[in-house]
Amino acid sequence: MPNLNIEAKKAHTYDAIVVGSGVSGGWAAKELTEKGLRVLMLERGRQLDHVAGYDYAMKNPWETKYHGKLTLEQKETHPKLARDYPYNETTETYWMKDVDSLYEEKKRFDWYRPNIVGGKSIMWGRQCYRLSDLDFEANAKEGVAIDWPIRYRDIEPWYAYVEKFVGISGEALGLPQLPDSDFLPPMDMFFVEKEVRKRIEKNFPGRHLTIGRVANLSAAKEAQLGVGRGPCQYRNRCAMGCPFGAYFSTQSATLPAAAKTGKLTLRPDSVVREIVFDPATQKATGVRVRDAVTLEDIEYFAPVVFVCASAIASTALLMNSKSDRFPNGLGNDSGELGHNLMDHHFRAGASGVWEGDLDRYFYGRRANGIYMPRYRNVGDDKRDYLRGFGYQGGGGRQGWERNVAELSFGAELKEELTEPGPWTMGLGGFGETLPYHENRMWLDPEKRDKWGLPLVIFDAEFRDNEKKMRVDMMEDAREMLETAGLKNVQVVNGESYPGTAIHEMGTARMGRDPKTSVLNGNNQVHAVKNVFVTDGACMTSASCVNPSLTYMALTARAVDFAVAEMKKGNL
Repeated sequence: MPNLNIEAKKAHTYDAIVVGSGVSGGWAAKELTEKGLRVLMLERGRQLDHVAGYDYAMKNPWETKYHGKLTLEQKETHPKLARDYPYNETTETYWMKDVDSLYEEKKRFDWYRPNIVGGKSIMWGRQCYRLSDLDFEANAKEGVAIDWPIRYRDIEPWYAYVEKFVGISGEALGLPQLPDSDFLPPMDMFFVEKEVRKRIEKNFPGRHLTIGRVANLSAAKEAQLGVGRGPCQYRNRCAMGCPFGAYFSTQSATLPAAAKTGKLTLRPDSVVREIVFDPATQKATGVRVRDAVTLEDIEYFAPVVFVCASAIASTALLMNSKSDRFPNGLGNDSGELGHNLMDHHFRAGASGVWEGDLDRYFYGRRANGIYMPRYRNVGDDKRDYLRGFGYQGGGGRQGWERNVAELSFGAELKEELTEPGPWTMGLGGFGETLPYHENRMWLDPEKRDKWGLPLVIFDAEFRDNEKKMRVDMMEDAREMLETAGLKNVQVVNGESYPGTAIHEMGTARMGRDPKTSVLNGNNQVHAVKNVFVTDGACMTSASCVNPSLTYMALTARAVDFAVAEMKKGNL
């Protein structure tokens, strides 16, 4: 029997374990396998095959039963998922059901949890921007929270490294607050966007309107063609999954690259319950997993563990990994685990109508919008709040839907609806949230889900600094659009709650001091050197830009460090 147990353990032993298969997990698996390690990737969601698994991607809109909308029954059975846009008929099966994704809210928190291999890399918005030293130095300069343990120079080469593989289209601007990437050709801007850009940049020096920097291939290069990806088809159906591999996802990019090495084992339906800690070595020995279908418990072993389950899930895993050494969660000597929860606040801005130029139109459905980099609290600009915001949005011409609520009818109405409507333009602010210690998550001491895991409890909100910023987000947008000549400009201040932007960050932050942070500058758990956390949980501050590109760069950087340490015998 001892020999049989040894053989069983050997069969469950790998060089590295990766928890999660989203943006960060995919990069961890790719980099680890390409460096020669045998990797086990564990994903709690179901298998989702590239191309074959995208049920609605190649269907026409009229082939959906409810035209992409939710039924009353779906809304009633999914009261949290149905709160906002990500959950609809075409993406329903990509998300965990409300009955399975149980959590509690002291204040409203929208937690969107995928239930598939690839995670949110299938449904993400694909906007990719680098952080700058304006972001990395802000906490230290303003006396907010703690200082980042890294600077832009530490991550800049890793941004460049991942960008070549991801494929990001965009326009170089040469702005210090928004460093340029290694770009593919930019997507074209619509007529109204170009006109508004000219007028804004003429009347508001220091404000720049550009096309979004997006992980959709405007042109496929060798790095992308090598894993079977092709250029964007301008269908704008990305959230359903892209059969062409035109946007970056785990399925289209990192998973094929890792599989190509022959060193990857992917195990879906695997709920990682605990990281196992050995007090004798002060290291993790592996993980305990519950099969999501059979509820069988299994243990896997590896000398290094990368935790990439997304900010909330990764932190919950650390919290649930208790021992005599870590009674409050693995690596939680600082007590900061679960605190400093961040998300971007958005849906504050303005929109208006552009009169004339009805002889101009555009071709295709561009899967992208415009972007205006942060200009508040930059240089000599000083506001009564900290940090700043960028704008996303865009222009276009209204379609036939514009008159469905009108009372007119008959031949005149039909004739009108054969022509596109007027040009419109909108700007929506995307603002930074400060890392408040009071904004946090923790585990319910009694309530469990169907897999036996404690429920997460949220207590987070946007505070005075964010509320002051939102005034500028609205008024600046209104002023710029009116100055640019748009008519009937309307200010927008929509609902925005923590979680709604789906950019959960913080809760296991990086820092120099183990007394005030969970991770060091290499994304290692301070007290457990062979455990790395490289998803949104590691963020020390939020910036105002979409964060996924930073997760990718930090993950590639951490893997490079980890493998070097393994070769030295330090892990």
